[in-house]
Amino acid sequence: MNEVYSINGPVVTVRGATSLKMLEMVYVGRRRLIGEVIGITREKTTIQVYESTTGLTPGEPVESTGAPLCATLGPGILSNIYDGIERPLMELMRTSGAMIDVGSSLSALDEQKMWQVSVKVREGDRLTPGQVYATLPETPLIEHRCLVPPGLSGTVTFAAQDGLCRVSDVVVRLKEESGRERELSLCQKWPIRTPRPAAERLPISVPLITGQRVIDTLFPIAKGGTAAIPGGFGTGKTMTQHQLAKWCDADIIVYVGCGERGNEMTQVLEEFRELIDPKSGQPLTARTVLIANTSNMPVAAREASIYTGITLAEYYRDMGYHVAIMADSTSRWAEALREISGRLEEMPAEEGFPAYLPSRISQFYERAGLVRTLGGQEASVSIIGAVSPQGADFSEPVTQNTKRFVRCFWALDKSLAYNRHYPAINWNESYSEYVEDLSQWYAQHAGRQFMARRQELMGLLHEENKLMEIVRLIGSDVLPDDQKLIIEIAKLIRTGFLQQNAYHKEDTYVPLSKQLRMMEVILHLYHGALDAISGRGAEPHAVALSEVLESGIFSRLSKMKYEVPNDHPEQFDSYDQDIDQVLSAL
Repeated sequence: MNEVYSINGPVVTVRGATSLKMLEMVYVGRRRLIGEVIGITREKTTIQVYESTTGLTPGEPVESTGAPLCATLGPGILSNIYDGIERPLMELMRTSGAMIDVGSSLSALDEQKMWQVSVKVREGDRLTPGQVYATLPETPLIEHRCLVPPGLSGTVTFAAQDGLCRVSDVVVRLKEESGRERELSLCQKWPIRTPRPAAERLPISVPLITGQRVIDTLFPIAKGGTAAIPGGFGTGKTMTQHQLAKWCDADIIVYVGCGERGNEMTQVLEEFRELIDPKSGQPLTARTVLIANTSNMPVAAREASIYTGITLAEYYRDMGYHVAIMADSTSRWAEALREISGRLEEMPAEEGFPAYLPSRISQFYERAGLVRTLGGQEASVSIIGAVSPQGADFSEPVTQNTKRFVRCFWALDKSLAYNRHYPAINWNESYSEYVEDLSQWYAQHAGRQFMARRQELMGLLHEENKLMEIVRLIGSDVLPDDQKLIIEIAKLIRTGFLQQNAYHKEDTYVPLSKQLRMMEVILHLYHGALDAISGRGAEPHAVALSEVLESGIFSRLSKMKYEVPNDHPEQFDSYDQDIDQVLSAL
């Protein structure tokens, strides 16, 4: 019998040779704490425990399960709130109160709930991996599709009738070619550290539309893409992820609160329960699953929460849905790795993080992608990970290694946040490598001029950045009017285009058609004013920039984002006419 030999926080060792296997899930102690084997030698077996080891003593038994740590996948996941090892927190609260009892063991899914199931196969049908054998309405928004697990195929020998079923009821029996019979219920298990397979990984070509101008226009992310949101304390990482979760055009949202403060996570949970999905009018929770693993929960479970979240996302991807996973924050996950690595007495690398930190980060982000599923559908998992560098230092290891493996980098700026400029994404430090991949889609669906207008806008912002270095050194008086105009136009771009009000009904979400027209109006003012001050306008004499500024046209354009409804972009024509009238009058 295996017995506990030593205990070091969440790290427990068993002395001597054992029959335990690497990454096997085990039950530790008389209270049956959930653990996972992370190291085996002839002398000892090392286990990380996902619950508090307070009160555990040497000599207590360690029980083998013979299987890896798995997520239970089936109907009932959506609208639920789990901890890092997929225990339902609402059910735990009902059974054990506000504090989670050590050794609490509850099924991830409600095993007594009856689901109205439609069986899609009949006796004699041949089933292959990824094929749908039953469907049911999981929420008012999402149809749950029960899939043949990867690696399993055979002939149907039994198919249940349509009707009410529990998650554990047998719906289909399959006879494999070997003659072995397998039973399929409404749920299945999958190892959280193993990516779910897909038939084919597809080239990225479609953007994940968020309705946030600075993202959709300047730094777009693709469906199946990866993005990082690094920022110091108070710069709006969580708020930005809330906006993306509410408005992005993903079918399903997986929100992982990894190591965040308990009061902040409580606020997230309360807000998500109150939010209404703007597309359907249903509660947002009808297409959302929350994984809450706060900073006061066991550190090993924090490390597992990321893998639990991505496994749930891949499961719904395999049904044919586009899924977005918000990880807040991967820095806390990396800190959990560092703590466990320290207890294992591994050789530390930069800033005490383990040497395998880059490979762990890459393994997580590589599970994103646009794929053709085993069932033949096109679906995706997009990963948006928040990074919390200490002191907003982007040169620290987690930010730098994340930057290596993501293609979209939204750098949050403390000074912008303190000036109430949200989203506080710094346009000089941020980038997106998806622009070229998505340009054809933008040309077809957002207008041929969209990417050209974007490029011109970015050019003006970069030019302003260079000019401000001169202004800071010797002042703005030395600049000619055409360069002063660039500074004024860039200010208009910042306040009138990039800054967005999440609490204004016309500005919280902006369609691409309105984004394009806003860019065109701003650039129309720039070109018209440039012609006027350089003497190339309708009048033969040049106009001073101060006269253009005094006309009030700049301040009027800064308010157009509120004044023009999202569904009436044709109203921007009046702004073009006003610009022409003002400049011709000058």
